[in-house]
Amino acid sequence: MEMKNKDRVLSNERTVNHQNKNKLLYFFALFGVIIIAANLRAPLTAVGPVVAEISNELGLTSLWAGMITTIPLIAFALLSGFIPRLSKNTKMETVLFYSLLVLTLGLFIRQLGFVSTLFIGAALVGVAITVGNVLMPAYIKNNFPTNVGTVTGVYSVAMNLTAALAAGYSINLGELTNYGWKGSLGIWIILSLIACLVWLPLIRSPKVRNLKEANTENHTNLGTKIYRSKLAWAVTLFMGLQSLLYYCLVAWLPQVMQTWGMESEKSGWILSYVQFAQLPMTFLGAVIASKMKNQKPLAAVVGILFIVGLLGILIFKTDYIILWCICIGTASGLAFSLSMLFFVLRTSRTQHAAELSAMAQSFGYLIAAFGPPIFGALFDGFNSWVPSLALLLVLSFILLIAGLISGQSKTIEN
Repeated sequence: MEMKNKDRVLSNERTVNHQNKNKLLYFFALFGVIIIAANLRAPLTAVGPVVAEISNELGLTSLWAGMITTIPLIAFALLSGFIPRLSKNTKMETVLFYSLLVLTLGLFIRQLGFVSTLFIGAALVGVAITVGNVLMPAYIKNNFPTNVGTVTGVYSVAMNLTAALAAGYSINLGELTNYGWKGSLGIWIILSLIACLVWLPLIRSPKVRNLKEANTENHTNLGTKIYRSKLAWAVTLFMGLQSLLYYCLVAWLPQVMQTWGMESEKSGWILSYVQFAQLPMTFLGAVIASKMKNQKPLAAVVGILFIVGLLGILIFKTDYIILWCICIGTASGLAFSLSMLFFVLRTSRTQHAAELSAMAQSFGYLIAAFGPPIFGALFDGFNSWVPSLALLLVLSFILLIAGLISGQSKTIEN
């Protein structure tokens, strides 16, 4: 009897230890999500406030200055479709870890101070961020299946909070380091190195799985079927247009404000107002949307707020600019959360979520890649920001329609 009691106690202790270990792995994986999210936008939003400084020092036209932001978008477009293949037989954590090493290398090269290294570094940064963009929705679906909305919200908030800080403090960081724009862009190496240290233990976690193992109930993929799905194309268009609007404003809104008479330091904070306005909706939007039968009402809110914000800037310019930034930021935050959730909610399996994520981000970012250089080229051609902003206004109407289709309560497998 006494032996049985001892065995029972030992069994209970093992169960408790196993539960505690699982909880530790859960929270460590959650921190891993947060630290990767912090690296996916800050290296890009730090560029906008110092783009004029970079252009002046390196002699870039507006078109080529726009390419600093566009080159990562081209990487997103060209490589997103290949990322799920890497993770079919390799742990997602391993792929994500190596992407962080590439990001660190790209950030170092980008700030060396030459035109060639600026664009080579931008390309490496784009390659690294592509991996995170594609795999993180699948990673969240795979590791947090009962908390997809909440974890997606945390992921989105972390991404946009660091993006806001990067934009707001970009010029100040350059002054603080005494390296100008090189310091503004290079300082983010510190954050990428921290992320590498965090993800190193996750590679060795026994809980990690690759995408093939995550779909033991059905190893088949969608193949070409996904490209015949109207719903998949609507999600792709929604993803692409919200990205185009976001990256055009990230690349050019500070410069627009400077042209209209605003001080350069204040113009960086204008972009931060957009970023900070995103934060509540990036979290709440994901949680609310995940509990709704369909997301069409939220998609309508996205389109309307983009339209109101852009009209406000076109009509009033720097007047009431904080109000227009809040409208655009709220729309952008909600749009991003919906984009990430559409990958999960419009599919029924982890592998299919990764495939839809890859398709939407590949073609979506191809659409977005044209935004910043065209936005700048229109200014060069007309010597006015009005045509550039008018283009974004038209695209906001198209975004509204794509969002209403994407918000339907159905999956691409149906």
